[in-house]
Amino acid sequence: MAGLIKREDIDEVRQRTDIKEVVDGYVTLKGAGLGTWKGLCPFHDERSPSFTVRPQVGRYHCFGCGEDGDVIAFVQKQDHSSFQEAVEKLAARIGYELRYEDGGSGPSREEVGRRQRLLDAHKIADEFFRDQLLTPGAAEARTFLHGRGFDRGAAEHFGCGYAPQGWDALLKHLRGRGFTDAELKLTGMFSEGNRGLYDRFRGRLIWPIKDIAGDTIGFGARKLFEDDQGPKYLNTPETTLYKKSQVLYGIDLAKRSIAKDRQLVVVEGYTDVMACHLAGITTAVATCGTAFGTEHIKIARRLLSDDGTGGEVVFTFDGDAAGQKAALRAFEEDQRFTAQTYVAVEPSGADPCDLRQSRGDEAVHALVQSRRPLFEFAIRTTLKQFNLDTVEGRVQGLKASVPVVAAIRDASTRTGYCQALTGWLGMPDPNEVLRLVNAEVKNAAKRGDQGRPPGGGSQAQGANTNGGGRSPTGPGHGGSGYPAPSLAGGPGVAEGPPAGAVPSFHRPDPRDPVASMERQALEVALQAPSLLAGSVWDRFSEARFATPAFQAVHDAMRATGPNLAGDPVRWVEHVMHEVPEPLRPLVSELAVVPLPASTEEAVLKYCRDILSRLFELQITRVKADKMGQLQRLDPAADPETFQRLNRELMMLEMERRALRAEA
Repeated sequence: MAGLIKREDIDEVRQRTDIKEVVDGYVTLKGAGLGTWKGLCPFHDERSPSFTVRPQVGRYHCFGCGEDGDVIAFVQKQDHSSFQEAVEKLAARIGYELRYEDGGSGPSREEVGRRQRLLDAHKIADEFFRDQLLTPGAAEARTFLHGRGFDRGAAEHFGCGYAPQGWDALLKHLRGRGFTDAELKLTGMFSEGNRGLYDRFRGRLIWPIKDIAGDTIGFGARKLFEDDQGPKYLNTPETTLYKKSQVLYGIDLAKRSIAKDRQLVVVEGYTDVMACHLAGITTAVATCGTAFGTEHIKIARRLLSDDGTGGEVVFTFDGDAAGQKAALRAFEEDQRFTAQTYVAVEPSGADPCDLRQSRGDEAVHALVQSRRPLFEFAIRTTLKQFNLDTVEGRVQGLKASVPVVAAIRDASTRTGYCQALTGWLGMPDPNEVLRLVNAEVKNAAKRGDQGRPPGGGSQAQGANTNGGGRSPTGPGHGGSGYPAPSLAGGPGVAEGPPAGAVPSFHRPDPRDPVASMERQALEVALQAPSLLAGSVWDRFSEARFATPAFQAVHDAMRATGPNLAGDPVRWVEHVMHEVPEPLRPLVSELAVVPLPASTEEAVLKYCRDILSRLFELQITRVKADKMGQLQRLDPAADPETFQRLNRELMMLEMERRALRAEA
């Protein structure tokens, strides 16, 4: 049983991981100045790159949408994973063995290594199958795809491939890449007979099945030849990578659209997913040889942010008896969602792939738009079994429908469907249906089989997983789960909560030269903290900022202290934790904004110059204060104070000149 990851291990993973290398796997980055990289933001649509990465401080910030965070937060958001899953993935990437609190344990180094070998084998097999689709022997596979409206571009987009006929084409290929038979047995891509291993998939069209992070973990294969004695569709068996109850085909391609549009469309097959995506329904996924169940719901809730504030799940099923049965199974799981659930059934029995072929993309859209609430579908499907034109049929329909309505967990929704059922049955008294349903609810509660509460079985969504919501363990975890507040006047200073809760901060006037200089000083302090050593730290900590938001950031730096100044990544993380929450986007922005210099020497000179200007400004302010005291003083009445102030003014002037000389 895995416990919470030790905080020092989280810090170590964050410190050792190059954020640029991780982001490069998702975003094309180009140099934008010394130590700065930019690309198109993966979190919102844009034409000009505003997504900025600063590896030195281990953070990213989008100056367009305001998304920001460290490398752990980036993996969380891109893979829609929990904090703990993101840390474990990054730890595996760098070969770091994590330790867990309370005697818990995570994957061992051996397990991590074994998993990576399996992933590597699947990646190579995926490439092998794709290459084979272009060979003469794959003509039947290409004909199949073409016959269903999929051209070469579609096949490449979805990674379609071909498993050659014969017994050992893939086996020889993977052996040639250094994999042992013991490793290959664990992949699920091979069967074993009297003569040893042989290819599981032979003479079949192949679809790679990927996890939410985009790693290939299994395959689905469609029969092409009549002499193939196997089933029409053959999938990878259960392995340590591939658990069919936890896999949704197309989730790697659909995850961004699902999160953005707050919609998940569940179809029945690989070609249906392809057809939906090509028709513009890019939220479509399919289960892999199993019903849509509890583990699938966990994935969906995570992507939909299923918190009761919106979102919808649309199940598409054939209009035949099997399709109706599948829809009713979905009804059984419905109340694990707080999102609205619907069912879309094509009366003709055509699936999305058939619809796209025969009637075009518009027909696929029309199918999804024809969705009906799943509760309504379940009740109406139950009523179809009876002849409602007769008294006996209506009585039987009522008896059969009452348990269905009683299974609706939400009381107000249940009452609404009692009224609807009254109308569908043509009964004069709606209270009679309500009375029967309420009685069934009480009886079900006594039996212990009442409908599951909303969100049941979804502990992964709200359990303590090292970072669901806020980072739980204090400094070093900040920035990975904080909600982005609204910005006042654009990127920079966030608008605070209502008065009386926490201080509010307003964006300073960019034309104000003092505010501009203070901002530059904080940029330098966050990005080059190693300069804040010894007496420089003393001067910096004594500085005062005229802009309230900048003073709050400075206070956070003072609270963090100089001990972390030699470690930019941890320095920024600790400052992020200390600063008031509305200002965290500002800290992220200050930490990644490019400094105006193109060489290391120029950066060093710029940073020292900015700090000198800050210190000189502080001296000027102190001098002005003492000059005011001096002017208000009567030298004859208090000669000692008069002389002391003059000496202090002289010392301040000498200090100012020394700063000028150093600069």
